[in-house]
Amino acid sequence: MTLRMALIGCGRISPKHVEAVIENSELLKLVAVCDLIPEKAEKTAEKIYSTLGYKPKIYKDYKELLKTSDIDFVSIATPSGSHYQITMDCLQSNRHVLVEKPMALSTSHMSEMIKLSRDKNLRLGVCFQNRFNPPIQELRKKIENGALGKIFYGTISVRWNRNKDYYEQAPWRGTWDQDGGVLMNQSIHGIDLLQWMLGGKPKRVFGMIKNLNHPYIESEDLGIGVVEFESGAVGIIEGTSNVYDKNLEEVLSIFGEKGTVKIGGVAVNRILVWRFPNENDHPYMNLPDPDTVYGKGHVALYKDFCRAVTKGEEPYINGEEAQKAVQIILGIYRSAIENKWVDLPMDFSTEQMKRWSF
Repeated sequence: MTLRMALIGCGRISPKHVEAVIENSELLKLVAVCDLIPEKAEKTAEKIYSTLGYKPKIYKDYKELLKTSDIDFVSIATPSGSHYQITMDCLQSNRHVLVEKPMALSTSHMSEMIKLSRDKNLRLGVCFQNRFNPPIQELRKKIENGALGKIFYGTISVRWNRNKDYYEQAPWRGTWDQDGGVLMNQSIHGIDLLQWMLGGKPKRVFGMIKNLNHPYIESEDLGIGVVEFESGAVGIIEGTSNVYDKNLEEVLSIFGEKGTVKIGGVAVNRILVWRFPNENDHPYMNLPDPDTVYGKGHVALYKDFCRAVTKGEEPYINGEEAQKAVQIILGIYRSAIENKWVDLPMDFSTEQMKRWSF
């Protein structure tokens, strides 16, 4: 069975979706592309035509796209603040949805998305593609088979650079109503991996945010958080876009009673430390860096989502899973403005940050 899909949003991240379509061409066909700037949609369609020999239909208005009858699922790669409404409209039109991170910027919106997908028995997947990175999968296997023993704590450090040109390319970036800052935009992949490895049940969070070097945006360029999990494990979060003069690293470290693992590289794509009894190295210590910080995980993500749609099963990262990282980030935001620990889950949105200033 070949699934027919549409891509809404043909901007910065869309080439990774196109790559995934090309690499999974036996499973799916991209029949429609949509962007508010038609030239971007045209460029995406031409890429499919030159590679796969067919050309998707081009749309400017996604609501017109949803009126067609030949679409099984929709991938959403638009600005973060639009994910909620577009996802709800796609689900209402009885289409499965694969949406880029963050799935939404509000806890209540995430709950609505999950509920509607459940009520309509539709698959809702979210693009946390780094979960598919080979080193991450190796660590996950160790955790699931208990090789680390009791896990004490973990850290995620996202040390990147985002300059003024980046924000001028797209005015929605760095705004509270459409984006958030370095935690919600750049660090969310790492935060997802951290919470996943530490048990996925965050209990409370304490955070601090600063804008040290980007006076032209509303949100933070430095975010620090401490997350306590129900297991007793502690997660430490560091996200910054102030590194001179280019991206430095994204590093995930997990510390247990029987093992220590550190995964880094451009996109948490290479094992740096791998220590277990009688096991002190790993073949994935020598993996090359990907061409971008987005890595190569979209290919595996799409393959998994096609499996979920075809077999009526859960995608690897469903809405319930994907909301956890957003909850943690929103908890850090709330903690920063209230200057106290925040219990999770809670109700909050980036919109509420507009009443607060650095």
